[in-house]
Amino acid sequence: MVAAVHSMDINADLGESFGRWTLGDDAALLPLITSANVACGFHAGDPTTLRTTVLEATRLGVVVGAQISYPDLVGFGRRAMEVEPRDLESDVLYQMSALDGLCRVAGSAVRYLKPHGALYHRTLVDAAQADAVASAVALYDETLPILTMEDGALADAAHRRGLRVVREGFVDRAYRPDGRLVPRTEPSALLTDPAEAAEQAARLVDAGRFDSLCVHGDTAGAAAIAVAVRAALDSAGITVRAFA
Repeated sequence: MVAAVHSMDINADLGESFGRWTLGDDAALLPLITSANVACGFHAGDPTTLRTTVLEATRLGVVVGAQISYPDLVGFGRRAMEVEPRDLESDVLYQMSALDGLCRVAGSAVRYLKPHGALYHRTLVDAAQADAVASAVALYDETLPILTMEDGALADAAHRRGLRVVREGFVDRAYRPDGRLVPRTEPSALLTDPAEAAEQAARLVDAGRFDSLCVHGDTAGAAAIAVAVRAALDSAGITVRAFA
């Protein structure tokens, strides 16, 4: 029998605009979530955008996490890249340090790490890349949790280094039978209907295997999805609370 779930975190990818180019509706999403995966400039986000996002998250009491990526502004971090583990470790340290500095100015701090896009999926299956990410976190601050899917290489690498793993589920992405996500290249990959996303959130909570539910900031109607998910959790008696 699955243990009863009493609380759940809702995370979203934010700070992904760049200069005059706007992506997502961070202002609408921030009051609805408990953890903000803030870009670190490698796949999206310019310094002013990141600083503004961190300031607003801190003002609202939303926990800030570093969303690290391959250096891929052109491809939004969703292109496969070959990066040597030592270089990847340095890239992760660089990104965490930059965002943590902006958090410090805002009166907060980076409280966890989450990979983005191609790096997220690569670290599910590539032990060397996963170990480089986990190593960077352990070197920077061994108290920082890593937000990732369970049963992947990154979760294994984190456990080996004594790091906390926060198990993530996705309310706006379709799942394959093996528990992995349907690739974005397939037409059925995204769930954009708030009601459908809310139903998926309820299923994920009932499974009892997740600590945080993700709403992608660049999904169409992300704020409406977050509203529906929060309503579903409230109806189920689940308190929305940050994991960090």
